Amino acid sequence: MILNPLGHTGLRVSALGFGAMHINDERTSEAEAGALLNGVLDEGINLIDTARGYGLSEERIGRHLSARRPDFLLSTKVGYGVEGVPDWTYDCIVQGVERALRLMRTDWLDIVHLHSCPLPVLQQGDVIRALQDCRAAGKLRVAAYSGDNAEIDFALACGAFDSIQTSVSLCDQAHLQTRAARADHAGIGVIAKRPLAGAVWRLAERPGDFAEGQYWDRFQAMGLPPQDDWADVALRFAAFHTGAASAIVGTARPANLRRNLDSAARGPLPPALTRTLRDAFQRHGQAWQGLI
Repeated sequence: MILNPLGHTGLRVSALGFGAMHINDERTSEAEAGALLNGVLDEGINLIDTARGYGLSEERIGRHLSARRPDFLLSTKVGYGVEGVPDWTYDCIVQGVERALRLMRTDWLDIVHLHSCPLPVLQQGDVIRALQDCRAAGKLRVAAYSGDNAEIDFALACGAFDSIQTSVSLCDQAHLQTRAARADHAGIGVIAKRPLAGAVWRLAERPGDFAEGQYWDRFQAMGLPPQDDWADVALRFAAFHTGAASAIVGTARPANLRRNLDSAARGPLPPALTRTLRDAFQRHGQAWQGLI
């Protein structure tokens, strides 16, 4: 597995990361979750990404991977859902970090993101100060932001974050137009979320989900030439042609994990196809922003 530097953080992350959202409830058994998580590490993926809002995910990571903690980088997201504490406050961030440490049975978190924090709250500053205080206390290594649009622009400009996680896919290339160069210049790491854009190419009709519906519209409008395996093309595009250090893909199915690993192993796309994907987006891209 290729390891890439995450900006100037000193961390090196696998080009394919694992999103643990899909092991969030009992539809995946405890045994299945444990086998999947350990299989991820066995295959060389070293970045596991979760969040406060992902149900059983954090607890299961702690239960099944705490004995292998030196083998991987642990990324989570905070800002809400702490019992008895208002969302998006200083105390919510601090207690959210402490809760994540406890659930995942670790002494430190490698990357902690403010999870789609609204711009006015970011500008007010208390949540950023809380994250920085947790880093100063040794509870986390990298203070980060996860989101899109004006919030990502603020995160890149304010100097408070060493990494960002943002929507990057063949249907979501707004980041490439200006933000990728700004992040690289500032030494800010970039993690791509939603790199498969909901796999909307598999759907004959527009889905009702907001994000997938938007991606379906975009994919149709781009008028791309047919491909034998759009999932392979999309993953390789996000992982190797966007400036992202890692592309996070989630699944609860070992077969899907295997396909994603095989795609990552194939490496970059042919240059002509990459240009086609970029040109198709740029015909519409000024009107298309990331999806929170």
